Amino acid sequence: MMPARPRISLARTKPWGLRWRSSIWFVTAVVSLGITTDLLVYSVIIPVIPFQLEHLHYQGVSELTGWLLCAYSAGLVLSTIPIAIYSENHSSRRIPLIFGLIALIISQILLMFAPNYALMAIARICQGISSSMIWVVGLALLCDATPEHMVGKQLGIAMTGLPVGLLVGSPVGGALYSRFGFNAPFIFGSICAALDLLARLLVIERHEAIGWGVDPWAAYLPPPGSAACLIADVQHPQAAMQSDSALTVTVTLSNHSNALELGSIASELPRRQSLAERQHTDEAALVRKPSSLLSVITNLVRSPRALTSLFMALVYGIVNSMEEPTLPLHLQALWSLDSSQVGLVYLATFLPALISSPVAGWLADRIGTDYITVLCLTLTVPWWLILPLRKSLILFIVALALQSFFVGGVVPPVTSELAAVSRGMQGVGYAHVYGAFNIAFGIGTAVGPVIGGQIYDHVKHGWTTICAITVTLIMLCIMLAFCFTGPEPLLSKVFRQHVAFKDLAASLPKKETSRPHESRVSP
Repeated sequence: MMPARPRISLARTKPWGLRWRSSIWFVTAVVSLGITTDLLVYSVIIPVIPFQLEHLHYQGVSELTGWLLCAYSAGLVLSTIPIAIYSENHSSRRIPLIFGLIALIISQILLMFAPNYALMAIARICQGISSSMIWVVGLALLCDATPEHMVGKQLGIAMTGLPVGLLVGSPVGGALYSRFGFNAPFIFGSICAALDLLARLLVIERHEAIGWGVDPWAAYLPPPGSAACLIADVQHPQAAMQSDSALTVTVTLSNHSNALELGSIASELPRRQSLAERQHTDEAALVRKPSSLLSVITNLVRSPRALTSLFMALVYGIVNSMEEPTLPLHLQALWSLDSSQVGLVYLATFLPALISSPVAGWLADRIGTDYITVLCLTLTVPWWLILPLRKSLILFIVALALQSFFVGGVVPPVTSELAAVSRGMQGVGYAHVYGAFNIAFGIGTAVGPVIGGQIYDHVKHGWTTICAITVTLIMLCIMLAFCFTGPEPLLSKVFRQHVAFKDLAASLPKKETSRPHESRVSP
């Protein structure tokens, strides 16, 4: 595929609301709404599907419900690769996002009127395909629309849709079913999907906006030729070399080392007069990276950073989904909580993630993905060690809320790390890395409930065993993140500082020990 460069369009009238429809914050809001809708529609039907299966006179309702969850995961995982490849080989991210919502609305209609189990399974597969669209193409769209230094923050804000959707879905689904009957939750889900569809139709992608003379990045980047821009080019020479506007500047600055010199050079550079020539940004950020599936897989497998992030996505899916079938049973068995009380406990679990997700994304941009990932994972461990205790319900809820806070803080830096991996790999685009993320997370959510349910039912201290497995997985993630996360992992930084300190310490005793030796030789 030939890369499509943005061109200034003068013949047609500009779209209305061009600036806000292409803005970083509007795209972030649309992606966040898409994640919210996805998780809301996923969870809104969980309380009502068993009753519908009973209404259709099926036996073994619990097992059949589990297979419907498996059908969702199958649709999500199997559709991810073709969706990622299509997204990276075509110029528009918006089109697959729109088709994904159409598939979601169709799935709601099928579930509402399905006369048999087979059609319900097909509907869940369609829902999984729709989910794959937002998690692959939606995150890629957000990275396209966001400058590199803001990716973590915007991803963190978008990820708040995950706890919001889970928080609202099940309680609303149960209430609508009790008050208005079986069709009500699906009508509610269809209305939410329709609103999400309207928002996605309004999005104007960045390369389209630049074609109309508006760059959404303009307000967030230093002007071309400024001292700040030149300093950024020196700090990131590879990115600068990809930009035709920074090529001669980077070469010229090879012998200059301070901001004053950069400023003097900037004043001597010719200013670009037209947006078509300037474009305010790297061409590389506007061009898709079509590549073969084998090439993409090979590049990802060769990257320790990518493999570490994908492993953490797998563990995140396993850890969260292991709780789904076991936490309500544990609360009921130990403290005799009913369904409404369990719902309040889940409320305490989801709310902290609304805070930690955007904060972690902002910190990832400021101090690096390596620091914030290792910090959040490390601070998660103590609370999982408290959860097996049976002394106090209050202590249990506090520990559950705090582990949710720190686990929720892991997702933004991990997704930001994958975006950074994509930018540094030839032929690997945002949709590729988020497709791999989606597969890893989907596999985790598919096997997690099975693992958790089997352990809880067949092991004497099932909940304690689940907590021990979770701690083990998190410790493994901490070690991998310490060794491989970030452009310069924490292990490399510690080793480099240790070597520097060792060299410094080795040089000091030579000067100190020479003096007493000289005093003994000369009387």
